[in-house]
Amino acid sequence: MAGAFIAVEGVDGSGKSGVVRRLVAGLQARDHDVVGTREPGGTAQGEALRGLLLAGEDAAWEPRAELLLMTAARVQHVARVVLPAVAAGRVVVSDRYAGSTLAYQGAGRGMSEALIRELHAAMVDDLWPDLTLVLDVDPAVGLARSRKRLSDGGIDEGRFESLDLAFHQRIREAFLTQAAAAPDRHAVIDASDAPGAVQAQALAAVERFLTR
Repeated sequence: MAGAFIAVEGVDGSGKSGVVRRLVAGLQARDHDVVGTREPGGTAQGEALRGLLLAGEDAAWEPRAELLLMTAARVQHVARVVLPAVAAGRVVVSDRYAGSTLAYQGAGRGMSEALIRELHAAMVDDLWPDLTLVLDVDPAVGLARSRKRLSDGGIDEGRFESLDLAFHQRIREAFLTQAAAAPDRHAVIDASDAPGAVQAQALAAVERFLTR
């Protein structure tokens, strides 16, 4: 069976982690060999960078440093997780990938999209997912969900959640722009519904892709 690389993108609080878990379980139940992973993260080095990038005050990192650290985590992730798994015929499902860099560091921080794409091409040989699911929800709703999750869980990963609503609105628009520019490689899922319904829509979209 041929391998595949699937990314799940969206604003904070759109339900990505739950969708990834449902996709992994659902695809395994259909006899696919699946790897669930995340960015930043996926490797020991990436997880260490995740702790630096998502915790603390937003002013901790200059935007260019943030971009380079996100890219460094991605280099490790692609080389040690994504490419070996796909080559072995496995389905990789990642909670975020380069679409988030275009959205957060590009549209959000105001960094050059051309620079981000050039860096991506040079560092990971321009590897893009076979399919990207964009979980679309009003950023105000997503932020409320995400801030509650972090607070309830005592999780120190709220650096981006500390930014204002306008920042997160730019993120949403960036994801929708990416999807509109490459509709054959994207599926937009309405993430305003109940989690179970959103996850079911996501699984159906992935199944359609894998069987086409």
